[in-house]
Amino acid sequence: MEYMSKEGYDKLVAELHQLETVELPRVKDAISEARDKGDLSENFEYHAAKREQGRLLGRIRFMQRVLEFARVIDTSRLDSGAVMLLTKVELTNLNTNTRMTYTLVSPHEANLLEHKISIKSPIGRALLGKKVGDVVEVQVPAGCQKLRIESIQI
Repeated sequence: MEYMSKEGYDKLVAELHQLETVELPRVKDAISEARDKGDLSENFEYHAAKREQGRLLGRIRFMQRVLEFARVIDTSRLDSGAVMLLTKVELTNLNTNTRMTYTLVSPHEANLLEHKISIKSPIGRALLGKKVGDVVEVQVPAGCQKLRIESIQI
């Protein structure tokens, strides 16, 4: 089971719809067009289109599976007393004395540019269940970081 926000769920549904209704028919047309050109053994366009079709079908199956087991979280029922999925956490990196704010999301919604980190990332796992004022030590590729939780919001 995969828990996610309503926004993340809707985004996946829209992407799946785009793949099924726009991208897949476009690739099928490219395969048909390349097939009409004759000898398939040396037809680069045909082989490229078949690879693209395989990639798309794999992505579609993956997204269908994610959506099949997805559960949308009702944020009105969340408690901001501890860090959990869909909470916004303000942290201070005690090694560099810098502040940062992240929202913990499902792995399918993670986007560092939007300050959304996965609950399965090293930092996300270390923060789960912690409260304001707690200090956590996280082993990341750059080394060990000490983070203090300054605030938790929903």
